[in-house]
Amino acid sequence: MTDSAANEPVDLFDTTYANFRQRVHEQIRRDTFGEDIVQNSWLVADEARELFEWMRLDPTSTVLEVAVGSGGPALFMARTTGAGVVGIDVNEHGITAANEMARAQGLELRVRFRCADAGQPLPFEDGSFDALVCIDSVNHFPGRLAVLREWHRVLRPGGRLVYTDAIVVTGLLTNEEIAARSSIGYFLFGPVGENERLIREAGFELLRAEDRTEAVAQVSGRWHDSRAAHRDDLLQIEGEDTFEGLQRFFAAVHALSSERRLSRYAFLAVR
Repeated sequence: MTDSAANEPVDLFDTTYANFRQRVHEQIRRDTFGEDIVQNSWLVADEARELFEWMRLDPTSTVLEVAVGSGGPALFMARTTGAGVVGIDVNEHGITAANEMARAQGLELRVRFRCADAGQPLPFEDGSFDALVCIDSVNHFPGRLAVLREWHRVLRPGGRLVYTDAIVVTGLLTNEEIAARSSIGYFLFGPVGENERLIREAGFELLRAEDRTEAVAQVSGRWHDSRAAHRDDLLQIEGEDTFEGLQRFFAAVHALSSERRLSRYAFLAVR
């Protein structure tokens, strides 16, 4: 890998959200995740179910999902638990796709999606939600303490927070590896223990912090290999530069997580 290739920005989100219904993307999700809930992170369906249990969701619950993407896991949450869900994301392609899926599944009265920048003050009143979830996206927001304080604000007393951070630094990294791992956008890398410290400083009580790195190693490897198997179809959608850039990204993710130099942790906290 050359420095210039590693540093070249590459689009994952617009391309995926705008084409999530393409047959090739559906097949890649099945190859990658097994159970397709239209996810676009390192989340598999069984882990999603476990995290729903962490949040103690039921049909009386109101949940905010931050960085909801194209809405698949949020809709899965509503179907699985009966909870009402509000999902926000800064990507308009993702929100459009999410609202289309909600209507198609008859869930538009229980699940609502809107564009909002999760790195800014949230457009909700204090104490609006029973739970808040953010999967593999907290690393995209600057000012993590301010973000956590906003999450604390919009949760009701006793409300539960669940989030995952997939780029906790647990080993040595080269500049090329950091560039490849962050080629799809803004990333905030942090050391072990920093999430725990900030969670408490934001006013939460930390209940659990669990290593979930193996999921990243498995999912990224399968994602890379499935994309390689469907190269010809993807080239028609993405073009060669985006295809090759994303392959470098997934290869970097797989290497760094397999070697435990970048790790993924799941956190549960209560307001």
